Amino acid sequence: MARYNLSINTSWRNRWMRLAMAAASIFLIVWFLPRGAHQRFQYDRNAPWKSDLLMAKFAFAVNKSPQAIELEADSLRRVFQPYYRYNHHVDSLQAEALRTVLTADSAAIPARSANLLLTRLKHIYEAGVMNEGEYSELIADADKHVRLIGDADTVSRRINFVFSPAVALDLLMADDRLDGIRSQLDSAALAACIQPNLVGLAEQNQLELDSIIAAIDIASTDTIKEGQKIIDRGEMVDAERALILQSYIDELDRQMSLEQRSTTLFGQLLYVVLLVVLFTIYLYLFRKDYFYNPRTMLMLYAVVTLFPVVVSLMMSHNVLNIYLLPFAMAPIFVRVFMDSRTAFFTHVITILLCSIVVGYHFEFIIIQLVAGLVAIYSLRELTSRSQLFKSALLVTAASIAVYLALQLIQVDEIKRLGGFMYKYFIVNGVLLLLSYPLMYLVEKLFGFTSDVSLVELSDTNRGALRELSEVAPGTFQHSITVGNLAAEIARRIGANTLLVRTGALYHDIGKMADPVYFTENQAGVSPHDGMPYTESARKIISHVNDGLTIADRYNVPQVIKDFIATHHGTGMAKYFYIKYKNEHPDEEVDTRQFSYPGPNPFTREQAILMMADGVEAASRSLTEYTEEAIATLVNRMVDGMVQAGYFADCPITFLDIKLSKEVLIERLKALYHTRIAYPEPQQEEQHEEPVPDVD
Repeated sequence: MARYNLSINTSWRNRWMRLAMAAASIFLIVWFLPRGAHQRFQYDRNAPWKSDLLMAKFAFAVNKSPQAIELEADSLRRVFQPYYRYNHHVDSLQAEALRTVLTADSAAIPARSANLLLTRLKHIYEAGVMNEGEYSELIADADKHVRLIGDADTVSRRINFVFSPAVALDLLMADDRLDGIRSQLDSAALAACIQPNLVGLAEQNQLELDSIIAAIDIASTDTIKEGQKIIDRGEMVDAERALILQSYIDELDRQMSLEQRSTTLFGQLLYVVLLVVLFTIYLYLFRKDYFYNPRTMLMLYAVVTLFPVVVSLMMSHNVLNIYLLPFAMAPIFVRVFMDSRTAFFTHVITILLCSIVVGYHFEFIIIQLVAGLVAIYSLRELTSRSQLFKSALLVTAASIAVYLALQLIQVDEIKRLGGFMYKYFIVNGVLLLLSYPLMYLVEKLFGFTSDVSLVELSDTNRGALRELSEVAPGTFQHSITVGNLAAEIARRIGANTLLVRTGALYHDIGKMADPVYFTENQAGVSPHDGMPYTESARKIISHVNDGLTIADRYNVPQVIKDFIATHHGTGMAKYFYIKYKNEHPDEEVDTRQFSYPGPNPFTREQAILMMADGVEAASRSLTEYTEEAIATLVNRMVDGMVQAGYFADCPITFLDIKLSKEVLIERLKALYHTRIAYPEPQQEEQHEEPVPDVD
């Protein structure tokens, strides 16, 4: 019975698609993996050194600190002389403008004074005039110099000997020989004659300044000799040791040969290929339903690829702490949309891929594996926000506990325990809460349906279910009863309880199209009376396709629409088929007129719904609800489904079916209040008072 027939498309196209996804994952992970000395020597500032004793293999100079380099760069910026170019066209143009202003009233401005003003303006332009903004910025440093590019040469000039338009105007009017006519001069007209003739070369200035700063020698006068100790296990990585470590790592990077880098690349490629292949083999051997589903495979490969790539970028650019990244988010997503075993295996592969980027492999792997296990255990079913909040708290507490345990193992004095890392675990827990909003994105991106969405879909006060309760109340009550039966079966055999209950609520929504044609909605009169049996069968069978149409109208996800399509499988409307056959004994009956479109169930949950739906509907036709009658009905109905081959396409076992029948018998007995059969009194005892029925 546990036979897989998943309608697998084994075409070369699908094979190449899975191969392409695996190859893309391998390529992206290996491409972003760092291959320098930074990969081998990693540390956290103000934290203990986690590796063994580190000795210098060669002599090297200790680099200057970033602060010292920045101070030196600031000093170079202050003494840098920006370039400006003369625009002599402005000189002649503004001189002519001044001449026009002065000769406008020749009687008022003597020729001698006019010539004096023109001469002074010429000298001002020879010195140079720049715009007010640049001048104000440069004049703040009285010792600042600028370089002026003329037609023949370039001169360096102190900023005090260059003018802005406002300063130039004051200088133009400052000569004592102009005292007699100063009151006659139009200051506004004169100001208009003074325009900047120095043009800043911003791009050239920036390029030269950048090259000067880039040429700063980052090496200090301090050196570390060959064989000298750099740092030992447990010693704090303070600012000074961090500077020495970084200098040593940079020098190792500089000395790495092409052969060494090629060897590292080959090792990384071999490691990543091995893990990705093992992950793919796991899916092929144990989760064929995932392996042959392109969307599921795409999500799993995306999870396995995303975290190593992000970790590589973080470590390569030395930004943030690696423990800020919520790795437990990966098993949460896989657990919610798939299963616990796949979630754990995916998490293990992801952490092992990330570990080759992290220097302290042992600590990282242990902490993240524990965090992932706690996330999986604490989030078996995500149906509310509070569950994710509790899971985040447990993951944070577990990470802190494991890190503390590892610290106690590694250090020899309690006072050397560092507490700085715990803040990262707390932030990690807060970031883990982002799983809730991101889950909606994952659902839409990969076509999954989470438990949260199933809870929303099972709300009977809105959408299709509310319409069903109003239009077809009998069908609505039938769906609720079937949902309760199916959920109890799912709980007993370990299937998805919430999924099968939600599927049961929607499985008959197609009856809303013509509710009166179905027994549970009739009030004594049946519209089938007098109708041809083929037409009646068509009306009954059409509720499957009508249900799919209504589900599309309400944007019901595919996983629920599958319950609508499969709850009758490829079975027949037997009542009308037998009636027709009895009335036409000599006619060869076309069974397609009486058959449902299918397909048959292909998941355990769909098989559960078929059993619960068929038995519940048939139970309403019993004439007596004794334990024997109910058991006979359940066994006959379920065994008939098995013999008809309805469960051949789904992974349900004989044990699952046996337990399902037990649940159906128990629940139907409770539903119909079956009573004990009281013994009849013998003839000689008939004179006694009858025993009252206490029920």
